[in-house]
Amino acid sequence: MGIATVNPTTGEVCQTFTRLSATEIEAKLALADTTFQAYRQTTFAQRSQWLYRTAELLELRREEYGKLMTFEMGKPLQAAIAEVEKCAWVCRFYAEAAEGFLADHEIRSDAAQSGITYQPIGVVLAVMPWNFPFWQVFRFAAPALMAGNVGLLKHASNVPQTALKIAEIFQEAGFPEGAFQTLLIEASQVATVVADRRIAAATLTGSEAAGSSLAMHAGKALKKVVLELGGSDPFIVMASADLEAAVQTAVTARTMNNGQSCIAAKRFILAEPIADEFIQRLTEKFALLTVGDPMQLETQIGPLATPSILADIHRQVQATIAAGAKVHIGGKPLDRPGNFYPPTILSAIPINSPGAREEFFGPVALVFRVPDLASAIKLANQTEFGLGASAWTNNPEEQQRCIREIEAGAVFINGMVKSDPRLPFGGIKKSGFGRELGRLGIHEFVNIKTVWVK
Repeated sequence: MGIATVNPTTGEVCQTFTRLSATEIEAKLALADTTFQAYRQTTFAQRSQWLYRTAELLELRREEYGKLMTFEMGKPLQAAIAEVEKCAWVCRFYAEAAEGFLADHEIRSDAAQSGITYQPIGVVLAVMPWNFPFWQVFRFAAPALMAGNVGLLKHASNVPQTALKIAEIFQEAGFPEGAFQTLLIEASQVATVVADRRIAAATLTGSEAAGSSLAMHAGKALKKVVLELGGSDPFIVMASADLEAAVQTAVTARTMNNGQSCIAAKRFILAEPIADEFIQRLTEKFALLTVGDPMQLETQIGPLATPSILADIHRQVQATIAAGAKVHIGGKPLDRPGNFYPPTILSAIPINSPGAREEFFGPVALVFRVPDLASAIKLANQTEFGLGASAWTNNPEEQQRCIREIEAGAVFINGMVKSDPRLPFGGIKKSGFGRELGRLGIHEFVNIKTVWVK
């Protein structure tokens, strides 16, 4: 299909876009480079003013922008509006905190004066996904712009209108024209852009394959990358847990954004004493979820973003069932127009099936039983991914053991894994490397320059 808006609720092709030519890409790169030379000299106060104005625009038009996301990729409208509000939060956070995060740091040595100063590095290319089409961009852009860098956005090909709108927002907020631009290009064009001498670094949120490709091209050009890739996050529930709170959170953690989230809880690892009750309660709550038109405020589960995602999740579920898994609810696409897949629960999952080995990007809960915490942690770590993990226990020793031993970039105890502007976010293993958000996030794309004065 190329670059196009295809309504996932109806399958209608609403608008198509022509990818930028080599000449058009050159013009945007030239503008970004020229803008950076002047923009890097702006003050924190000036950048902060523009970013506060960005937050105001996001809050003022939260419903408009929320509807745009829902129209292009199918997330429930309430969740889309909340996503816009979260983008305003990250803008305000960095508008306030960036100057402190990037303040010169004195370090005592044999010099009269020595330490660290932080300086912008230039044009940063952001390759972003469709599943959180506003949030993923703003969590990169807010710290990058406050650090004095400029950004180029290559967004997912199924959310082109969202990509163009984001660039408009930054310009309306007062940022110079070339400080943040959208590149309507296809994946095949990314390598050429990364190789351009004016690109200083790149960041990508997306699949393992996409991250590997970008890292390869950036490595060839000796450019830094930050990657946030897939996840198969465990959700461990032990016997001492508040079971009702765990079940209620499990519903949200698995079905939020129609189940299309890297940090969604995907593998539910249950201690044997509470496993039957947990599954029963989870099944009951899944059955009550409203699946339908994502533009309706009462809808909790909308369509998956594309037909290929629907086909992938159906293939994975059917292969896992064929291998011997038990279906508690759901298990096949809904018989209606659009990319709808119902909330699904599978248990008794064979170790050699897709349910035990692959990331499931849809509202499918994969349930495993274990005799003790040691077995739970071992199973949690039996994956190539390491993004986030949630563990539910009121035993302090079990809590500390989960924090120490679970292999992930984040461990949440008695809570759902989520991103927060104040805290660093990222993974290990095949979930990527580098960090976004917090103090560490703004340090990823700056020159940490050592200063020594005699």
